[in-house]
Amino acid sequence: MSATNHDKQAKMRTYEARFAFNSPSGVKRLLRDYHALVERQYDGDYDAVILLVDLATAIELAGLTERQREALTLVYFEDLSQVEAGERMGASKQTVNRLVTVATAKVARVYEEWARMGEGYALGVDNSITDAEGER
Repeated sequence: MSATNHDKQAKMRTYEARFAFNSPSGVKRLLRDYHALVERQYDGDYDAVILLVDLATAIELAGLTERQREALTLVYFEDLSQVEAGERMGASKQTVNRLVTVATAKVARVYEEWARMGEGYALGVDNSITDAEGER
């Protein structure tokens, strides 16, 4: 294995340890870093590109309802608070929170399935930050 390939694999393991892709809170952390990943892809960070493509694919495969997809889009991609997203959706903050929670659990299940199929992700243990951290 070349040094460059080894470095890329080590970097990906660092991402996996940080985000714990197969947990809802790990997916939320990944979504919170969405804009930073977009910036890093333009700086030539190939791993950021892979994460963004895989995230889009996982969201597509997760079987989200239209409301769940809308809540994720407003809160994470358009950077609105849950209150602001609720106002746009005609829903309460609690409803938006529930939609985001269910949606991130569905996305996490896609990552978990990929890990079980050996598709480049490892099953991580999310023993880091609680969901209350960084809640929008």
